[in-house]
Amino acid sequence: MSNHSSKLLSEDIEKRLKSIQEDYHATIESLWGVTAGGTLRSVKGQLVERMAKRIITVAWLKKNGRSDKLEFARGRHRIALNPHYLRRLSEDVRNFISANMDDYTYGLGCDVQVMVNDEFVLAVECKAYTENAMLKRILVDSTLLKSTQPQLKFALFQLESMLGGDYSSLNPYLKGSPASHTIMSYFEVDLHIVTLLKGERHIKREIHKRDFYKPLTIESLHNAVYQFEQLL
Repeated sequence: MSNHSSKLLSEDIEKRLKSIQEDYHATIESLWGVTAGGTLRSVKGQLVERMAKRIITVAWLKKNGRSDKLEFARGRHRIALNPHYLRRLSEDVRNFISANMDDYTYGLGCDVQVMVNDEFVLAVECKAYTENAMLKRILVDSTLLKSTQPQLKFALFQLESMLGGDYSSLNPYLKGSPASHTIMSYFEVDLHIVTLLKGERHIKREIHKRDFYKPLTIESLHNAVYQFEQLL
């Protein structure tokens, strides 16, 4: 890539990150005074998914300098029944299920499905915040997806962290937390955790309240871009 092209790409990336920052601020500001739980969850959920896709797009541009070959898919993946499970069942139940195996599936998707060259390469769960009980659910879903997509990489993308440790420090080289590492040690999934806002979430200091608003920095966005670059 020429110096001129590189400069244009760099300028484009900075504009994109600034736009993400502005979207975050405008969306959270629109929630000041909102008390309806359903509205808060919906708007925040849509915001985090939107931000994840835009940051991943920037990471892809920075890595490859072009926007084609990257897309975000929708849909659910068919998880088949594990045949080893049949050994634990009574003979009658085992025989019945064995005769109807095609019916025994579970449909599973994720918040953001990243496709490169039409191949599903990265599964991203998006959360306004995550604590360790939620982490367990994410790891279970990731394990199920990996059973049919062994090449998949996995990421948790969150605005705030309640996982403990240094997940909310915005350091690109995290040590994590004792509880989270203990939970993850029981799953054969490498889950990469990307956090945008500094400081552990406080349940009585929600960021959609004016007094507890947390700014989103360009530095934090660059950190998130860097982490997704390593995954793509």
